[in-house]
Amino acid sequence: MASDISPRAEIDQRARIGDNCKIFPFVYIEGDVEIGDGCVIFPFTSILNGSRIGKANKIHQGSVIGALPQDFEFTGEKSECVIGDNNIIRENVVINRATHKGCKTVIGSNNFLMEGVHVSHDTVIGDNCVFGYGTKIAGDCVLEDDVILSTSVIVNAGCRVGKESMVQAGTSFLKDVPPYIIVGGKPVKYYGVNTTKLTMAGVPEKVQKHIANAYRLVFHGQNSVLDAILQVREQVPDSEEIQALIRFLSETQRGIITKIM
Repeated sequence: MASDISPRAEIDQRARIGDNCKIFPFVYIEGDVEIGDGCVIFPFTSILNGSRIGKANKIHQGSVIGALPQDFEFTGEKSECVIGDNNIIRENVVINRATHKGCKTVIGSNNFLMEGVHVSHDTVIGDNCVFGYGTKIAGDCVLEDDVILSTSVIVNAGCRVGKESMVQAGTSFLKDVPPYIIVGGKPVKYYGVNTTKLTMAGVPEKVQKHIANAYRLVFHGQNSVLDAILQVREQVPDSEEIQALIRFLSETQRGIITKIM
Protein backbone atom coordinates (compact mmCIF):
# COMPACT_ATOMS: atom_id res chain seq x y z
CA MET A 1 0.00 0.00 0.00
CA ALA A 2 1.42 3.38 -0.99
CA SER A 3 2.38 5.87 1.69
CA ASP A 4 0.33 8.99 2.39
CA ILE A 5 2.85 11.82 2.12
CA SER A 6 1.79 15.44 2.39
CA PRO A 7 2.93 17.63 -0.52
CA ARG A 8 3.86 20.21 2.12
CA ALA A 9 6.48 17.90 3.62
CA GLU A 10 10.07 18.55 2.49
CA ILE A 11 11.59 15.20 1.62
CA ASP A 12 14.83 14.61 -0.25
CA GLN A 13 14.13 12.36 -3.24
CA ARG A 14 16.97 10.06 -2.19
CA ALA A 15 15.27 9.15 1.11
CA ARG A 16 13.88 5.62 1.23
CA ILE A 17 10.37 5.46 2.67
CA GLY A 18 8.49 2.19 3.12
CA ASP A 19 4.88 1.36 2.41
CA ASN A 20 1.79 2.48 4.32
CA CYS A 21 3.52 5.41 6.03
CA LYS A 22 1.73 8.63 6.99
CA ILE A 23 3.87 11.76 6.73
CA PHE A 24 2.22 15.01 7.78
CA PRO A 25 2.87 18.57 6.52
CA PHE A 26 6.08 20.39 7.46
CA VAL A 27 8.07 17.21 8.05
CA TYR A 28 11.73 17.55 6.97
CA ILE A 29 13.59 14.42 5.80
CA GLU A 30 17.15 14.47 4.45
CA GLY A 31 18.55 12.18 1.75
CA ASP A 32 20.52 9.57 3.69
CA VAL A 33 17.46 8.32 5.55
CA GLU A 34 15.58 5.01 5.62
CA ILE A 35 12.08 4.69 7.08
CA GLY A 36 10.31 1.33 7.35
CA ASP A 37 6.73 0.39 6.61
CA GLY A 38 3.80 1.72 8.61
CA CYS A 39 5.48 4.68 10.29
CA VAL A 40 3.63 7.87 11.23
CA ILE A 41 5.65 11.08 11.17
CA PHE A 42 3.81 14.05 12.67
CA PRO A 43 4.26 17.73 11.65
CA PHE A 44 7.47 19.68 12.31
CA THR A 45 9.55 16.53 12.77
CA SER A 46 13.08 16.48 11.31
CA ILE A 47 14.71 13.21 10.28
CA LEU A 48 18.33 13.85 9.39
CA ASN A 49 21.10 12.06 7.54
CA GLY A 50 22.18 8.74 9.02
CA SER A 51 18.75 7.85 10.40
CA ARG A 52 17.65 4.22 9.95
CA ILE A 53 14.11 3.80 11.24
CA GLY A 54 12.27 0.48 11.41
CA LYS A 55 8.59 -0.35 11.07
CA ALA A 56 5.45 1.01 12.75
CA ASN A 57 7.11 3.85 14.66
CA LYS A 58 5.20 6.99 15.64
CA ILE A 59 7.30 10.15 15.81
CA HIS A 60 5.47 13.18 17.15
CA GLN A 61 5.70 16.93 16.60
CA GLY A 62 8.97 18.76 16.97
CA SER A 63 11.20 15.70 17.31
CA VAL A 64 14.66 15.55 15.74
CA ILE A 65 16.02 12.14 14.76
CA GLY A 66 19.67 11.76 13.77
CA ALA A 67 20.70 15.19 15.07
CA LEU A 68 24.40 15.99 14.88
CA PRO A 69 26.19 14.76 18.01
CA GLN A 70 26.88 17.32 20.71
CA ASP A 71 30.42 16.08 21.12
CA PHE A 72 33.63 18.09 20.72
CA GLU A 73 35.21 15.05 19.04
CA PHE A 74 32.72 15.18 16.17
CA THR A 75 34.28 16.38 12.91
CA GLY A 76 31.51 15.56 10.47
CA GLU A 77 32.04 11.84 10.00
CA LYS A 78 29.29 9.67 8.53
CA SER A 79 27.56 7.81 11.34
CA GLU A 80 24.10 6.46 12.10
CA CYS A 81 21.07 6.66 14.37
CA VAL A 82 19.32 3.28 14.24
CA ILE A 83 15.78 2.85 15.59
CA GLY A 84 13.89 -0.45 15.74
CA ASP A 85 10.17 -1.16 15.43
CA ASN A 86 6.98 -0.09 17.23
CA ASN A 87 8.48 2.80 19.16
CA ILE A 88 6.46 5.79 20.33
CA ILE A 89 8.53 8.98 20.24
CA ARG A 90 6.55 11.88 21.65
CA GLU A 91 6.90 15.62 21.15
CA ASN A 92 10.28 17.40 21.11
CA VAL A 93 12.42 14.30 21.51
CA VAL A 94 16.01 14.65 20.25
CA ILE A 95 18.13 11.61 19.33
CA ASN A 96 21.71 12.27 18.20
CA ARG A 97 23.57 10.07 15.76
CA ALA A 98 26.97 8.67 16.72
CA THR A 99 30.17 10.68 16.81
CA HIS A 100 32.65 8.62 14.78
CA LYS A 101 32.56 7.06 11.34
CA GLY A 102 30.79 3.70 11.26
CA CYS A 103 29.39 4.02 14.79
CA LYS A 104 25.72 4.01 15.81
CA THR A 105 23.31 5.40 18.33
CA VAL A 106 20.79 2.58 18.80
CA ILE A 107 17.20 2.53 20.04
CA GLY A 108 15.61 -0.93 20.13
CA SER A 109 11.93 -1.80 19.70
CA ASN A 110 8.72 -1.19 21.65
CA ASN A 111 10.10 1.77 23.59
CA PHE A 112 8.13 4.81 24.78
CA LEU A 113 10.01 8.13 24.86
CA MET A 114 7.87 10.84 26.44
CA GLU A 115 7.98 14.56 25.68
CA GLY A 116 11.36 16.26 25.83
CA VAL A 117 13.56 13.16 26.12
CA HIS A 118 17.12 13.53 24.79
CA VAL A 119 19.24 10.52 23.81
CA SER A 120 22.83 11.52 23.08
CA HIS A 121 25.46 10.17 20.72
CA ASP A 122 26.57 6.52 20.76
CA THR A 123 24.06 5.49 23.42
CA VAL A 124 22.56 2.02 23.05
CA ILE A 125 19.04 1.32 24.35
CA GLY A 126 17.34 -2.09 24.39
CA ASP A 127 13.67 -3.02 24.04
CA ASN A 128 10.52 -2.25 26.03
CA CYS A 129 11.91 0.76 27.88
CA VAL A 130 9.99 3.81 29.14
CA PHE A 131 11.57 7.25 29.50
CA GLY A 132 9.60 9.95 31.33
CA TYR A 133 9.14 13.64 30.58
CA GLY A 134 12.36 15.60 30.14
CA THR A 135 14.72 12.72 30.83
CA LYS A 136 18.24 13.26 29.45
CA ILE A 137 20.61 10.43 28.55
CA ALA A 138 24.19 11.48 27.87
CA GLY A 139 26.59 9.95 25.37
CA ASP A 140 28.03 6.43 25.38
CA CYS A 141 25.44 5.02 27.79
CA VAL A 142 23.96 1.52 27.69
CA LEU A 143 20.42 0.83 28.86
CA GLU A 144 19.29 -2.77 28.80
CA ASP A 145 15.78 -4.12 28.15
CA ASP A 146 12.71 -3.15 30.22
CA VAL A 147 14.29 -0.15 31.92
CA ILE A 148 12.06 2.61 33.31
CA LEU A 149 13.45 6.12 33.79
CA SER A 150 10.87 8.41 35.38
CA THR A 151 10.47 12.16 34.88
CA SER A 152 13.56 14.41 34.62
CA VAL A 153 16.15 11.69 35.16
CA ILE A 154 19.71 12.57 34.13
CA VAL A 155 21.95 9.70 33.05
CA ASN A 156 25.53 10.93 32.91
CA ALA A 157 27.97 9.93 30.19
CA GLY A 158 29.12 6.33 30.03
CA CYS A 159 26.66 4.93 32.56
CA ARG A 160 24.89 1.59 32.23
CA VAL A 161 21.43 0.66 33.51
CA GLY A 162 20.66 -3.02 33.95
CA LYS A 163 17.53 -4.74 32.71
CA GLU A 164 14.22 -4.33 34.53
CA SER A 165 15.50 -1.53 36.75
CA MET A 166 13.64 1.66 37.57
CA VAL A 167 15.10 5.10 38.29
CA GLN A 168 12.80 7.45 40.22
CA ALA A 169 11.92 11.00 39.16
CA GLY A 170 14.51 13.75 39.43
CA THR A 171 17.44 11.40 39.92
CA SER A 172 20.88 12.11 38.48
CA PHE A 173 23.59 9.46 38.58
CA LEU A 174 27.23 9.06 37.59
CA LYS A 175 27.67 5.33 38.09
CA ASP A 176 26.03 2.12 36.89
CA VAL A 177 22.60 0.96 38.03
CA PRO A 178 22.53 -2.87 38.29
CA PRO A 179 19.59 -4.95 37.01
CA TYR A 180 16.26 -5.64 38.75
CA ILE A 181 16.34 -2.77 41.24
CA ILE A 182 14.73 0.58 42.10
CA VAL A 183 16.99 3.57 42.74
CA GLY A 184 16.39 7.26 43.34
CA GLY A 185 16.99 10.32 45.46
CA LYS A 186 19.76 12.89 45.85
CA PRO A 187 22.28 11.42 46.33
CA VAL A 188 21.06 8.35 44.51
CA LYS A 189 20.27 5.34 46.73
CA TYR A 190 19.20 1.73 46.39
CA TYR A 191 15.52 1.31 47.34
CA GLY A 192 15.03 -2.41 46.83
CA VAL A 193 14.24 -4.98 44.18
CA ASN A 194 11.78 -4.09 41.42
CA THR A 195 9.35 -6.87 42.33
CA THR A 196 6.52 -5.45 40.22
CA LYS A 197 8.55 -5.64 37.03
CA LEU A 198 9.99 -9.04 37.91
CA THR A 199 6.53 -10.44 38.60
CA MET A 200 5.28 -9.10 35.28
CA ALA A 201 8.25 -10.80 33.61
CA GLY A 202 7.29 -14.14 35.19
CA VAL A 203 10.24 -14.40 37.57
CA PRO A 204 9.25 -16.80 40.41
CA GLU A 205 8.90 -15.37 43.91
CA LYS A 206 11.68 -17.66 45.15
CA VAL A 207 14.10 -16.22 42.61
CA GLN A 208 13.01 -12.68 43.51
CA LYS A 209 13.97 -13.42 47.13
CA HIS A 210 17.34 -14.70 45.94
CA ILE A 211 17.87 -11.45 44.03
CA ALA A 212 16.96 -9.46 47.15
CA ASN A 213 19.44 -11.51 49.20
CA ALA A 214 22.14 -10.88 46.62
CA TYR A 215 21.60 -7.14 46.77
CA ARG A 216 21.71 -7.18 50.57
CA LEU A 217 25.24 -8.49 50.20
CA VAL A 218 26.05 -5.89 47.56
CA PHE A 219 24.55 -2.76 49.12
CA HIS A 220 24.31 -3.35 52.87
CA GLY A 221 27.77 -4.73 53.53
CA GLN A 222 31.00 -2.77 53.96
CA ASN A 223 32.82 -4.80 51.33
CA SER A 224 33.78 -3.82 47.78
CA VAL A 225 31.88 -4.83 44.67
CA LEU A 226 34.42 -7.55 43.94
CA ASP A 227 34.04 -9.02 47.42
CA ALA A 228 30.26 -8.81 47.14
CA ILE A 229 30.38 -10.78 43.89
CA LEU A 230 32.30 -13.54 45.65
CA GLN A 231 29.75 -13.61 48.48
CA VAL A 232 26.84 -13.77 46.04
CA ARG A 233 28.45 -16.70 44.24
CA GLU A 234 29.01 -18.52 47.53
CA GLN A 235 25.76 -17.74 49.34
CA VAL A 236 22.96 -17.22 46.79
CA PRO A 237 21.37 -20.07 44.80
CA ASP A 238 22.19 -19.86 41.12
CA SER A 239 19.71 -18.79 38.44
CA GLU A 240 19.67 -16.97 35.13
CA GLU A 241 18.89 -13.74 36.97
CA ILE A 242 21.70 -14.16 39.49
CA GLN A 243 24.13 -14.85 36.66
CA ALA A 244 22.99 -11.68 34.89
CA LEU A 245 23.45 -9.72 38.14
CA ILE A 246 26.97 -11.09 38.63
CA ARG A 247 27.90 -10.44 35.01
CA PHE A 248 26.72 -6.83 35.21
CA LEU A 249 28.66 -6.19 38.41
CA SER A 250 31.77 -7.87 37.03
CA GLU A 251 31.75 -5.71 33.91
CA THR A 252 31.30 -2.33 35.59
CA GLN A 253 33.98 0.21 34.74
CA ARG A 254 32.58 3.18 36.63
CA GLY A 255 31.47 1.36 39.76
CA ILE A 256 27.84 1.09 40.83
CA ILE A 257 25.63 3.60 42.62
CA THR A 258 26.37 4.08 46.34
CA LYS A 259 29.19 1.52 46.22
CA ILE A 260 32.99 1.65 45.98
CA MET A 261 34.80 -0.56 43.50
